[in-house]
Amino acid sequence: MSKLKRVSISCKRSLWIPILLSVALFPFLTGCPTGPGASPSVTTPRRVPGQPPPGPAREGRPYDVVAHASLLTVLVFRGGPLAKAGHNHVIASHGLHGTLYVPADLARTTFEVAFPVADLTVDEASLRAKENEADFPPDVSDSAKEGTRKNMLGSALLDAEHYPEVELRSESVEAAPALGTEWRARVQVSVRGRASTVVVPLHYEQHADEIVIAGDFPLKQTDLGLTPFSALLGALQVVDEMRVRFRIVARAAPTRAGSLSDPGPRPGESATHGPPRAAPT
Repeated sequence: MSKLKRVSISCKRSLWIPILLSVALFPFLTGCPTGPGASPSVTTPRRVPGQPPPGPAREGRPYDVVAHASLLTVLVFRGGPLAKAGHNHVIASHGLHGTLYVPADLARTTFEVAFPVADLTVDEASLRAKENEADFPPDVSDSAKEGTRKNMLGSALLDAEHYPEVELRSESVEAAPALGTEWRARVQVSVRGRASTVVVPLHYEQHADEIVIAGDFPLKQTDLGLTPFSALLGALQVVDEMRVRFRIVARAAPTRAGSLSDPGPRPGESATHGPPRAAPT
């Protein structure tokens, strides 16, 4: 009888091992974390609401970002030996807002753009359909999407409760050599209260009272001071390098006090006529 009890207890223990492992992995297999937590050691003070941030002086004609016509997407990739248990994800923001200030000398352009973290979407079917089907198959369950979004907005990652927006501010803009509509911008990106500077290639176009800025570039999470997610000794992880794409549409705004020391490009006038002067470095 004692021997049978020992066998029974041993069997129960062997059954509990895979069950406990499944419970431990469940949040990652059904809702793959889409980004890392921020490094707690380096932060910048949070800006007081309503207080303009320090930076280049605003000059030129103001153009307000049109949220419904603008889009930011971030492609996040799975990694590690257990990568097949997760998914690659398309994170998107349809809530871009802010203002571009565009003088006649485009190299003096400045901008302040932000988007609300809580409004980020995960794996919209229409956006996944635009990507390589092998890497972004359409069959991502609603539970996996919701699990990913919950992890992404939680305190370990973007911490939406305490840091409701990601802010993007220009530090400088310069023309790419020999390409009149191609530019490079040094952009201060503030995530979780920590500011990092990223060099962003962008394409600039103007159509009457509308400006379109677009770009597509790789960006490492560590460049933003974040640590890519990793679990089970690296067997399940998020790849450090992401792919960022954006298309920002902005339309001429009514004149605002203090914003028009230079009228900027006029409707129908090519803002890139002649070689633009590069911003000083």
